Amino acid sequence: MANFTTVSGFLLMGFSAKPELEVLWASLFLVLYLVALTGNTLIIAATSMDDSLYSPMYFFLKHLSFLDICYISVTVPRSICNSFRHTSSISLWECILQCLAFVLCASAELAMLTVMSYDRYVAICLPLRYEIIMNVNTCIHGILAVWISGVVSGVMHTSATFSIHFCGANVIHQFFCEVPQLLKLACSDEYVSELGVTAFLSLVVLLCFLSIGFSYTRIFSTVLRIPSAEGRAKAFATCLPHLAVVTLFLSTGAFEFLKPHSDSPTALDFLLTLFYTVLPPTLNPMIYSLRNKAMKAALQRVVKRRKATSFAESRLSLPH
Repeated sequence: MANFTTVSGFLLMGFSAKPELEVLWASLFLVLYLVALTGNTLIIAATSMDDSLYSPMYFFLKHLSFLDICYISVTVPRSICNSFRHTSSISLWECILQCLAFVLCASAELAMLTVMSYDRYVAICLPLRYEIIMNVNTCIHGILAVWISGVVSGVMHTSATFSIHFCGANVIHQFFCEVPQLLKLACSDEYVSELGVTAFLSLVVLLCFLSIGFSYTRIFSTVLRIPSAEGRAKAFATCLPHLAVVTLFLSTGAFEFLKPHSDSPTALDFLLTLFYTVLPPTLNPMIYSLRNKAMKAALQRVVKRRKATSFAESRLSLPH
């Protein structure tokens, strides 16, 4: 990051210029954030505390939930605070850190979804070799690869973005420091280096997409050959939630980054951004818990265990 911009910060444009509507949007964001936080925390608790969920699939699901918490926490809390405080400024270094964390989490989430699709492929297409292939070392190496890919992508994207000079008004037409919006502020053709990084990362995204597509093509081909209707239903029950998560994340993210960005974004542009930044972490726990009987049973056991513990603690706290 050699050529830092001389500006000290940026202005983030909210959803509305009217204070009462801004507070309304902030309240909606707060509700969605609390739902995402609660849902993903419950999945982490269930997969950590329930012995029946000690398998690679739930091990990766636990890490996906942790990633979802990080992903939504990068942008939403700051936006909520800005709206309630009726301020829109963000310092240069805060913007850099937010951009780094957002790209890191988004890239890591895509890598995690790719690893999870491979896990489902091995489980359904190679069931006799599943425990051999998806052993402890494979799972740990998969998680390490996820985080390393996220860090590398985040550093590359952020370094290229903030190595350019920014011209004109330092107004970001978004509720967080989004890379495409930052590039619109670049002087002349200084964003060429960032385009090179974007092309490289786009290639990585394409490879992940092809890998996921290959895995699910083989999975559905195998599932459709299962003679038992119950067996097919069980296989679909474990695969369809993951496929729904992948579709939601990739389709909304790709549409946001590939669509042309206007100089004066509309409310629809902000709404589309909401679809790929806030909705995936919020809906992921619902998708997995609603379609997975083992997860629903584990969540019920965790809630009952928590209630029993709270009751025991309250009884102990009573004076004798």
